[in-house]
Amino acid sequence: MYDPEELAEIREAKESWEAGTYGDTVDRFGEREAAFTTDTGGQSVDPLYTPADLPDHDYREDVGFPGEEPYTRGVYSTMHRGRLWTMRQYAGMGTAAETNERFRYLIDEGSSGLSMAFDLPTQMGYDSDAAMAEGEVGRSGVAIDTLDDFETVFDGIPLDEVSTSMTINAPAAVLLAMYVAMGDTQGVPREELRGTIQNDIMKEYVARNLYIYPPEPSMRLITDIFAFCAEEVPGFNTISISGYHIREAGSTAAQEVAFTLANGIEYVEAALDAGLDVDEFAPQLSFFFNAHNNVFEEAAKFRAARRMWAGIMDERFDAEDPRSKQLKFHTQTGGSTLTAQQIENNVVRVAYQALAAVLGGTQSLHTNGKDEALALPTEQSVRTALRTQQILAHESGAADTIDPLAGSYYVENLTDGIESEAFEIIEEIDRRGGALEAVESQWVQRQIQDVAFERQREIEEGERVIVGVNEFQVDEEPEMDLEEVDPEQEAEQCERLRGVRDDRDDEAVEAALAAVREAARGEENVMPPVVDAVKAYATVQEISDVFRDEFGEYKPGR
Repeated sequence: MYDPEELAEIREAKESWEAGTYGDTVDRFGEREAAFTTDTGGQSVDPLYTPADLPDHDYREDVGFPGEEPYTRGVYSTMHRGRLWTMRQYAGMGTAAETNERFRYLIDEGSSGLSMAFDLPTQMGYDSDAAMAEGEVGRSGVAIDTLDDFETVFDGIPLDEVSTSMTINAPAAVLLAMYVAMGDTQGVPREELRGTIQNDIMKEYVARNLYIYPPEPSMRLITDIFAFCAEEVPGFNTISISGYHIREAGSTAAQEVAFTLANGIEYVEAALDAGLDVDEFAPQLSFFFNAHNNVFEEAAKFRAARRMWAGIMDERFDAEDPRSKQLKFHTQTGGSTLTAQQIENNVVRVAYQALAAVLGGTQSLHTNGKDEALALPTEQSVRTALRTQQILAHESGAADTIDPLAGSYYVENLTDGIESEAFEIIEEIDRRGGALEAVESQWVQRQIQDVAFERQREIEEGERVIVGVNEFQVDEEPEMDLEEVDPEQEAEQCERLRGVRDDRDDEAVEAALAAVREAARGEENVMPPVVDAVKAYATVQEISDVFRDEFGEYKPGR
């Protein structure tokens, strides 16, 4: 912390500079903009930052050291010097066989983790031959109906050698059960399984709308997963509390942090209400953030989120295990920033976003393919996205020192600003009765919609430059090799499902589903009977329908 007299001298010298050296030049030539703000307009950007912009900063209290509270500089002492972030590439290709082929390709190309995308029917708890699934099977990811599909996806991929992230929410219990069952089949001890399930229903109510059950039973499923994994699968992250989709829906960086951490608070409170000890489940919580184009704002956002979560877990929940206070997060580059125009520009956008994530201390990273604004990424664009991470890791030097932006007057000011604004939002959420109440009243959604509307207005009126879209356009229509989904795949998947149903033991399936129903009606943890059900080759929809019958379906506003 600077001496007050020294700060006063710096402030006076800056005022002199602003009136003289800087002011004279601005008077003569002006500046590019009348005012500068961060990417989402949350904070104004001054022409210069000095120690006087951090008058109350205390290095030990506010920044500290990596691996120590408040974790501003990172949750691990060596960060990327000790181990690079996990390089994941999000993939799910129509059928299980195609997905297996893409996963093997990614592993061969140096990917250190798998990230599994599911089609919409799977995400909504429907089988491929359901009327609701028609036309959507295998289009936005892989179709998973039974354990048979999982066995194909992971054929030849030892689960004790990979970490797998699964983007699944409402039916997360079913897909996690399939992963556990696969591990059992491969002979991998459950404590050696590593990965993450998204399992974040709150952000579905806010931003994606891929929910099935009402909030209360949804929270029950989530806390059952917390308890099961703490006991059986301790190496698995039980939830990935997601700001990514909140940002994709249009939020500011500060809103992304605030709404995500508020959801995290809601999950912790639900687990405590279910009788779990905070230090029993909190070390397995993880987070998922977006990375947009403003490198400094994004790096500051990650630093602020880490510091905030450490304080929340300490002050609100009396966590004692240091791991309970460590915000560990995955980052994906911003899908909403990708443009259909001049898609090669997206390679550059993704590279800057990935740099921001690494400078901000991410634990794992997915880089988008340049063509994802138009279709599922091709093999070539996926390779380029992965190479972007590898070049960043091995050629840029960005991973060679820990938190290299720390001490920048600008970055520390941004970090403090995002933290302050995000805490103000969380306080407002608390006044409204917590995250669940704020979501059910649509307050959170309205905050995001207002920002998204204003941003779109800025783009349409030319106030915000999007290269290749409203500035620097070209008239040519580029030739693009896009990944296409074979329409015959849906029929083939339905035929595969019928074959599994014909071959399985129907009595065993009925008995397993009855056990799931009994657990859902009572207080027994649902996960063990769900694992038994998937091992009997019960389908995703059959298990989800048991929960639909017992829990009902969520209807917003009712």
